Amino acid sequence: MTTLEFSYSLYKLTKSLKPFALKLTRDMDDADDLLQETVLKAFTNKDKFTEGTNLKAWLYTIMKNTFITSYQRMVRRGTFVDTSDNLHFLNSGGTVVENRALGAFAMKDIHTAIDKLDDVYKTPFMMHVRGYKYHEIADKLDLPIGTVKNRIHIARKLLKEGLSIYQAKN
Repeated sequence: MTTLEFSYSLYKLTKSLKPFALKLTRDMDDADDLLQETVLKAFTNKDKFTEGTNLKAWLYTIMKNTFITSYQRMVRRGTFVDTSDNLHFLNSGGTVVENRALGAFAMKDIHTAIDKLDDVYKTPFMMHVRGYKYHEIADKLDLPIGTVKNRIHIARKLLKEGLSIYQAKN
Protein backbone atom coordinates (compact mmCIF):
# COMPACT_ATOMS: atom_id res chain seq x y z
CA MET A 1 0.00 0.00 0.00
CA THR A 2 1.48 3.33 -1.02
CA THR A 3 1.62 6.30 1.33
CA LEU A 4 -1.08 8.04 -0.69
CA GLU A 5 -3.40 5.02 -0.50
CA PHE A 6 -2.73 4.67 3.22
CA SER A 7 -3.43 8.38 3.79
CA TYR A 8 -6.67 8.18 1.84
CA SER A 9 -7.80 5.09 3.78
CA LEU A 10 -6.95 6.83 7.05
CA TYR A 11 -8.93 9.90 6.00
CA LYS A 12 -11.98 7.79 5.11
CA LEU A 13 -11.92 5.97 8.47
CA THR A 14 -11.55 9.04 10.71
CA LYS A 15 -15.31 9.67 10.60
CA SER A 16 -16.03 6.23 12.04
CA LEU A 17 -13.32 6.63 14.73
CA LYS A 18 -14.74 9.90 16.10
CA PRO A 19 -17.74 8.31 17.94
CA PHE A 20 -15.43 5.75 19.57
CA ALA A 21 -13.08 8.54 20.72
CA LEU A 22 -16.06 10.44 22.13
CA LYS A 23 -17.28 7.33 23.94
CA LEU A 24 -13.86 6.84 25.55
CA THR A 25 -13.21 10.45 26.56
CA ARG A 26 -16.77 11.78 27.03
CA ASP A 27 -15.52 15.18 25.95
CA MET A 28 -15.53 16.63 22.42
CA ASP A 29 -12.14 18.38 22.70
CA ASP A 30 -10.45 15.35 24.27
CA ALA A 31 -12.03 13.16 21.58
CA ASP A 32 -10.57 15.39 18.87
CA ASP A 33 -7.15 15.21 20.54
CA LEU A 34 -7.37 11.42 20.85
CA LEU A 35 -8.40 11.08 17.20
CA GLN A 36 -5.54 13.32 16.09
CA GLU A 37 -3.01 11.38 18.17
CA THR A 38 -4.36 8.08 16.81
CA VAL A 39 -4.05 9.21 13.20
CA LEU A 40 -0.55 10.55 13.87
CA LYS A 41 0.56 7.26 15.46
CA ALA A 42 -1.01 5.25 12.64
CA PHE A 43 0.70 7.33 9.97
CA THR A 44 4.02 7.26 11.82
CA ASN A 45 3.82 3.47 12.17
CA LYS A 46 2.29 2.68 8.77
CA ASP A 47 5.17 0.31 8.06
CA LYS A 48 3.92 -1.89 10.94
CA PHE A 49 0.49 -2.27 9.35
CA THR A 50 0.12 -5.58 7.54
CA GLU A 51 -1.54 -5.06 4.19
CA GLY A 52 -4.61 -7.23 3.73
CA THR A 53 -5.62 -6.99 7.39
CA ASN A 54 -8.38 -4.84 8.83
CA LEU A 55 -7.15 -1.23 8.94
CA LYS A 56 -10.20 -0.08 10.90
CA ALA A 57 -9.57 -2.64 13.66
CA TRP A 58 -5.90 -1.63 13.74
CA LEU A 59 -6.89 2.03 14.19
CA TYR A 60 -9.41 1.15 16.92
CA THR A 61 -6.67 -0.75 18.76
CA ILE A 62 -4.26 2.18 18.47
CA MET A 63 -6.95 4.53 19.78
CA LYS A 64 -7.88 2.28 22.69
CA ASN A 65 -4.24 1.76 23.69
CA THR A 66 -3.49 5.48 23.38
CA PHE A 67 -6.45 6.30 25.62
CA ILE A 68 -5.46 3.68 28.21
CA THR A 69 -1.85 4.89 28.28
CA SER A 70 -2.98 8.48 28.68
CA TYR A 71 -5.40 7.55 31.45
CA GLN A 72 -2.77 5.54 33.34
CA ARG A 73 -0.32 8.44 33.05
CA MET A 74 -2.93 10.80 34.51
CA VAL A 75 -3.68 8.42 37.40
CA ARG A 76 0.02 8.02 38.20
CA ARG A 77 0.38 11.76 38.44
CA GLY A 78 -2.41 11.83 41.02
CA THR A 79 -3.76 15.11 39.74
CA PHE A 80 -7.13 16.24 38.59
CA VAL A 81 -8.38 19.28 36.73
CA ASP A 82 -10.18 21.87 38.83
CA THR A 83 -13.15 22.95 36.72
CA SER A 84 -13.64 26.21 38.60
CA ASP A 85 -12.90 29.54 36.96
CA ASN A 86 -9.18 29.53 37.87
CA LEU A 87 -8.54 26.26 35.94
CA HIS A 88 -5.38 24.96 37.58
CA PHE A 89 -4.05 21.55 38.53
CA LEU A 90 -4.24 20.42 42.14
CA ASN A 91 -2.28 17.59 43.66
CA SER A 92 -4.79 15.53 45.58
CA GLY A 93 -2.57 12.57 46.47
CA GLY A 94 -2.27 13.43 50.18
CA THR A 95 -5.97 13.96 50.89
CA VAL A 96 -7.58 10.90 49.35
CA VAL A 97 -9.03 8.30 51.68
CA GLU A 98 -9.46 5.02 49.88
CA ASN A 99 -11.61 2.08 50.85
CA ARG A 100 -10.44 -0.99 48.96
CA ALA A 101 -13.30 -3.25 50.06
CA LEU A 102 -15.29 -2.72 46.86
CA GLY A 103 -12.23 -3.49 44.74
CA ALA A 104 -11.57 -6.66 46.73
CA PHE A 105 -15.16 -7.84 46.20
CA ALA A 106 -14.93 -7.06 42.49
CA MET A 107 -11.63 -8.94 42.10
CA LYS A 108 -13.07 -11.94 43.94
CA ASP A 109 -16.06 -11.93 41.57
CA ILE A 110 -13.77 -11.60 38.55
CA HIS A 111 -11.60 -14.54 39.64
CA THR A 112 -14.71 -16.63 40.35
CA ALA A 113 -16.13 -15.82 36.90
CA ILE A 114 -12.82 -16.73 35.23
CA ASP A 115 -12.65 -20.01 37.19
CA LYS A 116 -16.14 -20.92 35.91
CA LEU A 117 -14.98 -20.71 32.28
CA ASP A 118 -14.35 -23.96 30.42
CA ASP A 119 -10.64 -24.64 29.98
CA VAL A 120 -10.92 -24.30 26.18
CA TYR A 121 -11.84 -20.62 26.72
CA LYS A 122 -9.98 -19.93 29.96
CA THR A 123 -6.53 -21.06 28.77
CA PRO A 124 -6.24 -18.80 25.69
CA PHE A 125 -7.96 -15.94 27.55
CA MET A 126 -5.54 -16.08 30.49
CA MET A 127 -2.56 -16.32 28.13
CA HIS A 128 -3.84 -13.20 26.35
CA VAL A 129 -4.30 -11.41 29.69
CA ARG A 130 -0.72 -12.30 30.62
CA GLY A 131 0.50 -10.55 27.46
CA TYR A 132 0.84 -13.31 24.87
CA LYS A 133 0.05 -12.30 21.30
CA TYR A 134 -2.58 -14.21 19.34
CA HIS A 135 0.01 -15.95 17.17
CA GLU A 136 2.03 -16.98 20.25
CA ILE A 137 -1.07 -18.47 21.85
CA ALA A 138 -1.91 -20.28 18.61
CA ASP A 139 1.61 -21.73 18.45
CA LYS A 140 1.68 -22.84 22.10
CA LEU A 141 -1.78 -24.43 21.99
CA ASP A 142 -1.33 -25.77 18.45
CA LEU A 143 -4.55 -24.10 17.26
CA PRO A 144 -5.41 -21.94 14.25
CA ILE A 145 -5.19 -18.23 15.05
CA GLY A 146 -8.87 -17.76 14.17
CA THR A 147 -9.83 -20.35 16.79
CA VAL A 148 -7.73 -18.56 19.39
CA LYS A 149 -9.35 -15.21 18.60
CA ASN A 150 -12.81 -16.78 18.70
CA ARG A 151 -12.21 -18.46 22.07
CA ILE A 152 -10.88 -15.25 23.59
CA HIS A 153 -13.91 -13.39 22.23
CA ILE A 154 -16.27 -15.98 23.71
CA ALA A 155 -14.45 -15.84 27.06
CA ARG A 156 -14.86 -12.06 27.14
CA LYS A 157 -18.53 -12.37 26.26
CA LEU A 158 -19.11 -14.96 29.00
CA LEU A 159 -17.25 -12.84 31.54
CA LYS A 160 -19.24 -9.78 30.55
CA GLU A 161 -22.46 -11.71 31.10
CA GLY A 162 -21.21 -13.17 34.38
CA LEU A 163 -20.11 -9.77 35.66
CA SER A 164 -23.09 -7.79 34.38
CA ILE A 165 -23.73 -6.44 37.89
CA TYR A 166 -20.65 -4.20 37.41
CA GLN A 167 -21.82 -2.66 34.14
CA ALA A 168 -22.57 1.05 34.34
CA LYS A 169 -26.17 2.02 33.77
CA ASN A 170 -26.55 4.81 31.20
